[in-house]
Amino acid sequence: MREHSMRRGRRKFDDDEPDFLKRGRLEPALKEDPDLPPTGDRWSTWDGALHGPIPRPDWVRTEHGAVDTELGILKTGKEADVFLVRRAVPDSGQVSLLAAKRYRDGEHRLFHRDAGYLEGRRVRRSREMRAMTNRTAFGKEMIAGQWAAAEFDALGRLWQIGQESGLVCVPYPVQLIGTEVMLEFIGDWETGEAAPRLAQVRANPDELADLWRQMTDALSVLARAQVAHGDLSPYNTLVRDGRLVLIDLPQIVDVIANPRGAEFIARDVNNVAAWFRSRGLPVDPEALIERLHYEAGLR
Repeated sequence: MREHSMRRGRRKFDDDEPDFLKRGRLEPALKEDPDLPPTGDRWSTWDGALHGPIPRPDWVRTEHGAVDTELGILKTGKEADVFLVRRAVPDSGQVSLLAAKRYRDGEHRLFHRDAGYLEGRRVRRSREMRAMTNRTAFGKEMIAGQWAAAEFDALGRLWQIGQESGLVCVPYPVQLIGTEVMLEFIGDWETGEAAPRLAQVRANPDELADLWRQMTDALSVLARAQVAHGDLSPYNTLVRDGRLVLIDLPQIVDVIANPRGAEFIARDVNNVAAWFRSRGLPVDPEALIERLHYEAGLR
């Protein structure tokens, strides 16, 4: 598989830039602030953010006059919370729904799983690396920024591959600011109802076999790109109109740089294979693991 380049906005994520993480923190808006828009919660944060790959879907709102309105929380997690945000150009009918994933700060996240996933990732300056290793407050903030940047980059790369191959589907990554990633909302844009997780789907045998085929295709794409999801399960895979959509990729693993790369591939396969087998579909996880290890260059 040929390499896929990433085209971004004006700036790239820079772990040497001390104010980058701070830009992702959204302070409560004061309605008497004259700089606030007449409707909604705040002006769009598009300007000044790191942007997703080009060509962008036509629903992405890049207008400076767009306004963001928070509609509620979609999901709470150990590492991040996800909010539903409407981004619209007032009085134009141009609207998009986004999932704003905000990674918890150093005082409120759980870091018990970080060590294994972070193997193979590096920052350029030893001071930052020591802070991350020692889990200082600054180090935890650096780790949160790495999670956000890793997910944003992974989604951009996989989205581009999916557009060309049709074999993997992920949400389009709209923008990144500090520890907040804004993504395409996967669900009903009329009602704001999220697409069901794979674990919630009740499929007949033919539908189940098709979902497994999509899963193996997606895993094969990841393996050829020499990465593993790292935490794949029926709970972080959505099904929209019969199509599998992989989500939650902050812990994506470079299976070559990480000494446990083969283990992460095997764990992903076993997690999803167990669910399909429990629904009566005969699958062979060991054969799939062997194939993926070969495709990733680990055999």
